[in-house]
Amino acid sequence: MPDLFTLLLGLVALGVAASGFVGRTPADFGVDGRWLLAGGAIALGLVLLAASVSRR
Repeated sequence: MPDLFTLLLGLVALGVAASGFVGRTPADFGVDGRWLLAGGAIALGLVLLAASVSRR
C-alpha cells in the first residue's frame, strides 16, 4: 500500500507541473492561493490526527 502523504505530494507535484506546462496558474481559474494553503493545512492536520489515533 502506498504511503498516503507521498501520494498526496506526488499529486500536488503533478498539478504544479501540469500548470507550468500549460502556462496557467490556479489564479487564472479563479482559485485563491490562500484558500489552497488553508485547505492543505486542514488536510494535513486531519491526516496527522488520524495517524495518531490509529496507532493506539
